Amino acid sequence: MVKAIQVLIVDDSTFMRKSLSSMLTKDPRIAIAGLARNGEEAVQLVHQLNPDVVTMDVEMPGMNGIEALKRIMAEHPVPVLMVSSLTTEGAGDTLKALELGAIDYIPKQLDGVAMKIHEIQDELIAKIVAASQAVGKVRSRNLNGAPRPVVTPRPMGLTSHSVSVTRGSRVVAIGCSTGGPQALIEVLPAFPSDFPAGIVIVQHMPKTFTKPFADRMNALCSLEVKEAAEGDEVKPGRILIAPGGVQCRVKRKSITCTVIALTPNLEHHLHAPSADIMMQSVATVYEERGIGVILTGMGHDGLEGMKAIKAAKGRTIAQDEKTCIVYGMPKAVVEAGCADKVIPLSGVVGEILNMV
Repeated sequence: MVKAIQVLIVDDSTFMRKSLSSMLTKDPRIAIAGLARNGEEAVQLVHQLNPDVVTMDVEMPGMNGIEALKRIMAEHPVPVLMVSSLTTEGAGDTLKALELGAIDYIPKQLDGVAMKIHEIQDELIAKIVAASQAVGKVRSRNLNGAPRPVVTPRPMGLTSHSVSVTRGSRVVAIGCSTGGPQALIEVLPAFPSDFPAGIVIVQHMPKTFTKPFADRMNALCSLEVKEAAEGDEVKPGRILIAPGGVQCRVKRKSITCTVIALTPNLEHHLHAPSADIMMQSVATVYEERGIGVILTGMGHDGLEGMKAIKAAKGRTIAQDEKTCIVYGMPKAVVEAGCADKVIPLSGVVGEILNMV
């Protein structure tokens, strides 16, 4: 018999503890290991109970969720899902938690004074199951330290101008989900300031999260990083992160200019933005000059997009299982035979440099 996933729920609200417990125990794969009312109790119970996954409220009296997360990651690393509001302030706290080692987040849905917590049940269960499969990786990552990006030196004299003139401009299309923010924090700062291609990224995030995340990345990178806006030019020196809540495509404005086009999620795609939709547009516009990259994430968004890039004679890269927090999206690509290269996260930028 398969052992149930042991979950520790941390929240100062009695209602939230009950609601989360009720939702999780509806799935036979999950059991409640314990309940904690604040950060101090959370740290103590992680040591005592050794849970497989922790759900951690951000705002609690005394030791808050961020401080408790720091302690847990330093002393007894386990996969932690942050439970946070979708406000701008909540986004900042959640992104900080992801940088500190949280594996993902669960939105705490609020509509005035009415709590819509049961609307997140399916997402919560899926993320708990995915997080439980990353126990060993989280412990290894936090105890040994995250690997530093290894970048292959670029050939001397290769500038964005020479690439554009001799072969036409290229674009790198990156898709990721669970574990993606941590992966991008490692990958994006490793791109050199004269990187000769535009970069467009779909990271599954709510609309209130993508701009703070882009701003954070902009502070860490030598390239400009911004949340993509309608009409933004895709060009060397710039990384554009698709905004949450809409679909993001590239489109040809002129022979030499490609721009961003944002539309409502008319396709009712499971994800908005969707890596599939963005990458399919890259395949159409850039053809063999597109480079598709799929990093860690749940599900299979990006599979159809990577198929399209490969069919257009572009190049494709998938992150390997060992370095993925969740080997879902890359696994779908690899199993479909759509990855030219399957490599560790530390080798992604070097491989992209080889392809441009």
